[in-house]
Amino acid sequence: MCEKAASSGADLVFLDLEDACAPSAKEGARSIAVGALTGQDWGRTVRAVRVNGLDTPWCHADIIEIVTGARDAIDVLIVPKVRRARDVWWVDVLLTQLETKLRLSRPIGLEVLIEEAEGLANALEIARASERLEALIFGAGDLSASLRARVDGNFDPVVPYPGDFWHFARVQVLTAARAAMIDAIDAPYPAYQDPDGYRRSALQASALGFDGKWAIHPSQIPIANEIFSPTPDEVAEAREAMAIYSEAEARGVGAIGRDGKLVDAAHMRLAATTLHKAGLAGASGEPVV
Repeated sequence: MCEKAASSGADLVFLDLEDACAPSAKEGARSIAVGALTGQDWGRTVRAVRVNGLDTPWCHADIIEIVTGARDAIDVLIVPKVRRARDVWWVDVLLTQLETKLRLSRPIGLEVLIEEAEGLANALEIARASERLEALIFGAGDLSASLRARVDGNFDPVVPYPGDFWHFARVQVLTAARAAMIDAIDAPYPAYQDPDGYRRSALQASALGFDGKWAIHPSQIPIANEIFSPTPDEVAEAREAMAIYSEAEARGVGAIGRDGKLVDAAHMRLAATTLHKAGLAGASGEPVV
């Protein structure tokens, strides 16, 4: 699995010491992760490890052994079940000590999972807890248990429910991430043999503004890459709108009518976001600044 992951086409791959490992396998899994991080060619893929939660007996040693073994071969640590800002602070301090001791060439980033009721309530303070933080991840699975929600194995409601069952939680996570100017990543979709369902879930998250979505199977990666990348038509529309608006702005006009619709500065922010996402996805033909 580690060998396949390196060439999967995902932007980021994390090797999982938490839910993917039974308690009896957790300590031995650390050396497997270190070996994969240091012994494989990952290309431009961001290399990450998800450690066990801070409330477990494994987290402290996870961080020390992974960082000490991988050193500059790890880019990000993913911390699950974060409940409050001090959880992030604790990992930040430990990483700072390790980086100093090991004389690492660059800091290790952090991503954290919002998957507990307390964490959802504290999402904004968590998002602002450390300069290392690069993303908040919405975790529907454990959040289901924390909220005592009546859902199935795919985290969908088992009774009729109007609209998107997870809309409020998604928006909470997304808003906190945007306020802290970090990425927001949507939850996994366990039914890996249901590509249409994964596509629907990804489309909902993308419409809200999420930057990406976890994939638990290689078959989901192309769908995520497609959904979270602006289409050629969206890129062309953004460029045309910005060109027309720039011409009007040069004449001292701050709002114009285009195709029967008002176009003003807010639309230019949306257009700029589209072009930025296209650049990140390599779809714009221009370098990302």
